Amino acid sequence: MSATRIEHDLLGERQVPADAYWGIHTLRALENFPISGKAIGSYPDLVKALALVKLAAAHANLDLGDLDAARHDAIAAACQEILGGQWHEQFVVDVIQGGAGTSTNMNANEVIANRALELMGRAKGDYAELHPINHVNMSQSTNDVYPTALRVAACFGIQALIGAMAELRLAFAAKAEEFRDILKIGRTQLQDAVPMTLGQEFSAYGVMLGEDEQRLAEAMALIREVNLGATAIGTGINTDVDYARLAIAHLSSLSGLPLEPAPNMVEATQDTGAFVQLSGVLKRVAAKLSKTCSDLRLLSSGPQGGFNEINLPARAAGSSIMPGKVNPIIPEVINQIAFEVIGNDVTITLASESGQLQLNAFEPIIGHSLFKSIEHLKAGCLTLARNCVAGITANRDLLAERVRKSAGLATALNPYIGYENATLVARESLRSGRSVAELVLEMGLLDQAALARILSPDVLTAPRRRS
Repeated sequence: MSATRIEHDLLGERQVPADAYWGIHTLRALENFPISGKAIGSYPDLVKALALVKLAAAHANLDLGDLDAARHDAIAAACQEILGGQWHEQFVVDVIQGGAGTSTNMNANEVIANRALELMGRAKGDYAELHPINHVNMSQSTNDVYPTALRVAACFGIQALIGAMAELRLAFAAKAEEFRDILKIGRTQLQDAVPMTLGQEFSAYGVMLGEDEQRLAEAMALIREVNLGATAIGTGINTDVDYARLAIAHLSSLSGLPLEPAPNMVEATQDTGAFVQLSGVLKRVAAKLSKTCSDLRLLSSGPQGGFNEINLPARAAGSSIMPGKVNPIIPEVINQIAFEVIGNDVTITLASESGQLQLNAFEPIIGHSLFKSIEHLKAGCLTLARNCVAGITANRDLLAERVRKSAGLATALNPYIGYENATLVARESLRSGRSVAELVLEMGLLDQAALARILSPDVLTAPRRRS
């Protein structure tokens, strides 16, 4: 049998693996919550956020004279190691857990305490010298530590997601420029409408992303409001009058985020509305990305039997039975990410609504759902930009021929030949397969020069001043 050490809590004594940095509270959580198989350590931003909160608290407690320099320095050194990427594998509690995140907080307290003890030359579990709760968790409660850590981690994730969205937006913008002179037929309700350029179509996708980058930045403003110092229910019990101000100032400096104390700590401890709003913006991003990818799949469908207007880069063989088949696998994975994000939004909404009185016990599932949405959207944007959009090509000749034959050109002639004549031309074009231009000339409705001017790309794809 491997070596163990004895630890105790209010329920009694247990044997903990001697080499583990976590302790008895984490052990009980491992036994109680074998739920998702995904440990909190798999979310690096959350682990770093927890370390930042503990480090900020230690700084504030040192400032106030409540924590001695030796213990502060050891706690700070352990936190810095975690921020550097060490010991994340020791954060082993399942992300889905009861207790409003208490097990996550205890896991962090124990890892930091035991590593700090090592740095002091002490053995793991020597809590008489430095205690997970008395010292690492000084002036804190899970009820302010956990939501603050969720918010800090969410801010880190949002910043990374905005960066990924910007990369995708620029990829669409580059294609918009590349395709700026390619005329095609736009569609409404999947039916031929009027001409546009392929560049205009791709430009719209980039603009949609840019709008949502702004919405995410706005949502992050509410997320930056934290309740650190609220302790149990927002009253700040067991803290110095200056603790919250000092702790949040340290946390803001350490994290590089412009964090602010909540105006009302009681409200902030029970209200998870900021997470609901953020999730709603993530759902908006997902819905628009999914629509864009559905368009890409449709525009590239075929090649012989579909739209075949654009070509997506071939990323993998598409079939084990159909030779030569290539599927739009990158847009398809974005669609699936969107479905997940929309489902996560429902989970977050229900969890927020289900909070009772002074605390929401369901923040673990809120955090888990938010982090999944943020991480998967970020990864999706990057793979869409790099493995799909960057390699898209246009079937120029096919698009030009479709414009030439399209009955939709009749719309551009309305101001010149009238709606009734334009309708007759469009119907005859659809019936006979002859071009609009050919029919207009044959019917004597316009001469060649006037027709060429009206049907020029510049006139067809933008507003113009009538002389």
